[in-house]
Amino acid sequence: MNALELKQVAVPDRLRSLDLTLATGQLVGLIGPNGSGKSTLLEVAAGLLPTAGSVAWRGRPLKEIPIVERGRLAAWVPQEAHFGFGFSVESVVGQGRFAHGDDGRGVAEALARFDLTALAKRPVNRLSGGERQRVMLARALVVDPKLHFWDEPLAALDVKHALEVLVLAQQLTRTGATVFMSLHDLRLAHCLDRVVVLDQGALRADGPPEDVLSGELLQAVFGVRLRTAPGMILELP
Repeated sequence: MNALELKQVAVPDRLRSLDLTLATGQLVGLIGPNGSGKSTLLEVAAGLLPTAGSVAWRGRPLKEIPIVERGRLAAWVPQEAHFGFGFSVESVVGQGRFAHGDDGRGVAEALARFDLTALAKRPVNRLSGGERQRVMLARALVVDPKLHFWDEPLAALDVKHALEVLVLAQQLTRTGATVFMSLHDLRLAHCLDRVVVLDQGALRADGPPEDVLSGELLQAVFGVRLRTAPGMILELP
């Protein structure tokens, strides 16, 4: 059973019609220049944005899945976390269990996993950007879903926490979850099972990172050159 199926999805002036299928247990990176449609595609896939075409989760049309059930099946991490109220870190992470009856399961473990235990009682609107991002990732973790949609989850994180999030994503896929995440650091592509490339709202490439991230594509999409020795080095033409 496929985890996600998008057929002829499109958003006027933001995303051209495209088809995309993600398999169960995949870690998929969504890349592209600023304004290429990455956030839009993730919002469509997560059911947060109306679209032409159809979206299906695990073989079921999304429009037929009740909202509360969606809250058990999928977790969303936005690119930026904005909090207008001073809820505690612990209570925000606990919101991930709303669709499960607010049972509090896994909250303490998620706080520990993201180095948030000492901040559990602190208001979220008094945290740094990176700390807020870790709160949102912890909230996604306690949902215990089969689908994760993360919009640039690494952008605000320091090196240690970014690597920890990548390790977590790999662990989640080994338990049968699918993680679909946007990112900008192409050097992390070797950690992914698959890379989806968007350019000007259109699907440009899709496949294993070693096949997709060619020098020709990077030059055409990002306007940078690739040197592979030593390591993966990107440079201006």
